[in-house]
Amino acid sequence: MKTYDAEHLRNICLVGHGGVGKTSLSETFLFNSGVINRIGKITEGNTVSDFLPEEVKHKVSISTSLIPIEWQGVKVNVLDTPGYSDFFGEVKSALRVVEGAVLVLNGVAGLEVQAEILWDVMAEQKLPRVIFVNKLDRENASFNKVLEQLQQAYPEARFVPLQIPLGQEADFRGIVDIIENKLYDYEPNGSGKFVVQEVPEELQSESSRFREQLGEAVAEADDEILTKYLEGESLTAADLKTALGLALKQNLVIPILCGSAYKNIGITNLLNFFADFLPAPEVLPQKSALVFKTLADPYVGKMSFFRVYGGKFNAESMAYNSSREVEEKIGQPFYLRGKTQEPIASVAAGDIAVVAKLQEVKTGDTLCGKDHPIQLEGIDFPVPTLSMAIEPKSKGDEDKLGNSLARLAEEDPTIKLSKNLETKELLLTGLGEMHLEILQEKLTRKFGVAVAVKVPRVPYRETIRKAVKVEGKHKKQTGGHGQYGHVWINLEPLDGKDFEFTEAIFGGSVPKQYIPAVEKGIREAMTEGAMVGYPVTDIKVTLCDGSYHAVDSSEMAFKLAAIIAFRKGVELAKPALLEPVVEVEVKVPEDFMGDVIGDLNGKRGRVLGMDVSGKYQIIKAHVPQAEMMRYAIDLRALTQGRGTFTLKFLQYEEVPDRISEALVSQLKVAHNH
Repeated sequence: MKTYDAEHLRNICLVGHGGVGKTSLSETFLFNSGVINRIGKITEGNTVSDFLPEEVKHKVSISTSLIPIEWQGVKVNVLDTPGYSDFFGEVKSALRVVEGAVLVLNGVAGLEVQAEILWDVMAEQKLPRVIFVNKLDRENASFNKVLEQLQQAYPEARFVPLQIPLGQEADFRGIVDIIENKLYDYEPNGSGKFVVQEVPEELQSESSRFREQLGEAVAEADDEILTKYLEGESLTAADLKTALGLALKQNLVIPILCGSAYKNIGITNLLNFFADFLPAPEVLPQKSALVFKTLADPYVGKMSFFRVYGGKFNAESMAYNSSREVEEKIGQPFYLRGKTQEPIASVAAGDIAVVAKLQEVKTGDTLCGKDHPIQLEGIDFPVPTLSMAIEPKSKGDEDKLGNSLARLAEEDPTIKLSKNLETKELLLTGLGEMHLEILQEKLTRKFGVAVAVKVPRVPYRETIRKAVKVEGKHKKQTGGHGQYGHVWINLEPLDGKDFEFTEAIFGGSVPKQYIPAVEKGIREAMTEGAMVGYPVTDIKVTLCDGSYHAVDSSEMAFKLAAIIAFRKGVELAKPALLEPVVEVEVKVPEDFMGDVIGDLNGKRGRVLGMDVSGKYQIIKAHVPQAEMMRYAIDLRALTQGRGTFTLKFLQYEEVPDRISEALVSQLKVAHNH
């Protein structure tokens, strides 16, 4: 593939709900541009874009793939992104490096959940976008119905249909191009061949109505054309084309195109649209590139996908990673198409390529020239919220698991690894069940580590509810020196403070040098409570009396005496189980508010209040952590995937009596295993 300058480059992202046909669309692009000679099918697992074994198995995209094509003297870098919300991180990173996005909608289902979520992200980013209504050959597909749905959902957006479908459902066979005022009549066999004809009479009035709408919407993008329009002159096709390109770049309009990837109808027109109207990349004066994706390949090693913003990146040259302040050697960059590599001598400004084996680089880092360091804006990834405890199936694989997870975390910034020091569990947190399932499959396939996952244990604590005074004596007589330690301690509840130790010793009944040993013994004993064996907290201990032996007393003896006293005391002081409570913020569209609040109440939550944020409601609540372990799944089901949440630890609170007894006996069983 030859090198293109920025003016002849287009970087676009295909986005949309799962199953709308993004991967089939990129497959048809490859076929129409002559890269492949037959169109692969997702059902057969032979598409260029979905090449990972997990994608073939599940028949969904889980990773963004790069599909460069050449069309009419322009190179189009197509980023085909996953539609399933568990892989939203892949979408966010792809949207960060393109000048335009194609929101693909299903002509039958219309505007689906993930499309709405994507719309908000793209609107916030002010990203020029185009809508492609796919699958118009399907039963119950309707271009007009989808158009109405869009206008109702986003009344503030200026939608401009550029095409009208000819025929419906099984009879769909072509499109009218509104600017050119011509009909493209396609062959029904998927070859993508067509003949250009005059617009049929029955579509002429609709076509001219859309043409007027288009003129009105785009004229303001160019002063000369606006003057012409306001003076009532009719705009030529050339005027409309100029104005549309400018209006799209300024994000003033959202063009709507249509077709069928499956039947290869209208796809050539879509490719022409990319070449003619999508904005070319703007070039920065300093040499700079952003790494927007990482792949951990067991054979090639780490692959870094990067988009160049300024300057040139040559093979076998040095680049400065300004995010980590280290120099890196760029080996041999290559274009990647699916999994096929094509080595290149240099990557020009505006282009996207891949380089292997960069040591320090992570997703979101900037590469630049050392003499003019620059830092590009990073990528805002979704925060993972579903945690699972993970362990290797074979005991010897602990180290291997740790290393493999670290490699996967390099590849996927939406996973988080943490060790819970209280429950001794390794926690893997991701965006949803399917995300975590795929990660398990990758661990086995890429690194040969089979793992088991389960819901994480809750780090309960224990405390006491009444004050007691207890004695502890450790006395052993053996040949020579004996051992003697004797203490009286007061235990009392201490709200909201983990532990306090004081002494009130009179007349040296316990010598000063042994007091630290008493505190040490108590701290050691606090690691296991009397009810289940969880750590004890919220307790004040006062050493108030005791006795010693001039010869046989020792630090060890007093430490053991303190342990005996503490264990006895905790059992007598009405022990209670404490559970961690988290502070939750849930962001949902208003329609789902009642259901979400009802669900939080059912989870023993205390709803504190509500705030409004745009079209969303933010619900704040305090909820026991034990009830929130699967909340990522519950909330998705309750809100059709539209809700998001964050949570952070707040405090420990006593488990209510009505559930404490059953919970304690259940925990005892688990704790002893």
